[in-house]
Amino acid sequence: MTHPLKGMKILDFTHLLPGPYGTMMLADMGADIIKVENFKNPDLLRVLPPVIDNVSACYAHLNRGKRSLGLNLKAPGAVEVIERLLGEYDIIVEQFRPGVMERLGLGYARLKEINSSLIYCSISGYGQGGSYRERAGHDINYLALAGVSSYSGKRDTGPSLSGIQIADIDGGSKNMVIGLLAAYIKRLSTGEGESVDISMTDGAYSLTVMYNAGFLAGGDEPGLETELLNGGNVYDYYATSDGRYLSVGPVEMKFFMNFCRVLELDNINFSDLFSMKKNQELKEIISKKIASRPLEEWVGLFNGADACVEPVLGLGEAPDHLPLSERGMVFAIKNHEGRELKQISNPILFSSGRCNSGFTGVTVGRHNREILKGCSYTDDEIERLHAAGAVN
Repeated sequence: MTHPLKGMKILDFTHLLPGPYGTMMLADMGADIIKVENFKNPDLLRVLPPVIDNVSACYAHLNRGKRSLGLNLKAPGAVEVIERLLGEYDIIVEQFRPGVMERLGLGYARLKEINSSLIYCSISGYGQGGSYRERAGHDINYLALAGVSSYSGKRDTGPSLSGIQIADIDGGSKNMVIGLLAAYIKRLSTGEGESVDISMTDGAYSLTVMYNAGFLAGGDEPGLETELLNGGNVYDYYATSDGRYLSVGPVEMKFFMNFCRVLELDNINFSDLFSMKKNQELKEIISKKIASRPLEEWVGLFNGADACVEPVLGLGEAPDHLPLSERGMVFAIKNHEGRELKQISNPILFSSGRCNSGFTGVTVGRHNREILKGCSYTDDEIERLHAAGAVN
């Protein structure tokens, strides 16, 4: 297939999860991306086990399709490398704390003087302005400050952690991709560049729309296990007799009635779902019922019942189970040593095919000479950069 973003050229100054996940999606769809990484202080994901052929499996996944430029931005000549690349790579994505790129001489205001059509996307915990702009944070902090954690969890135990980084990826990575693509489309029609400011806390707050819309309009503030989809309803996880779990989500009448038929629950009314007292009694009845059989039996009983009930699968089970097994969500890709690795496929399916990069993330600076030659550095100039400690 022809990748839809072929011709887009990006300099990627991001690390860990939020930025790399977003630029991985762009690389899968055809963007030509150079990951600019300090070989003296490399991405911490590089040490996350398991490490295969000197590259962490996680790093190799998140940085697939990206060429690596090992560059110490504080060394003489390093900023000039970026300036030369800007003639062709006219989109920058960076994930430093606000002010770091400016201190390095690579802020948006200065670089747009070199390339007026530059698109400059910054992703950070709290945004480029405001009193929190330089404050440290991680996914758990962004969710807490956005109000998400206040109604995510159980009354008895309080807020709960999620198995995925919601603010990092959904609030950060994907908003970065959306903002960057919007700026790119605008530039195609106007020729104008843009600065895009992505706050992961803003992004997390925007995800609260289901209940926050009503609260902002004068309704009640959601709490732990008070709402339709946060445990205040039958919508929940239930333990089976063998220590596994069923996900139960029949919040519409037809699905709820089908669910009750399978569980052989008589005299249950759909209106009970919206009575807090009756709903809690109902959940206790459901818990006891589901705890009476092993997971496999329940899967068989609910198969074809149209009741919004599915097993909780482990990562070892999910890709071999429907529907993922039919949609090719795991694919094989080769690393820098030619070894074949399995990775998660790009989730966007086009009619012309599924877009995935052709190679995994690599060792720091693996493409240095190729990249420098591509922006007209001579062998002597490259040697001087080595001697100055600018490149590895």
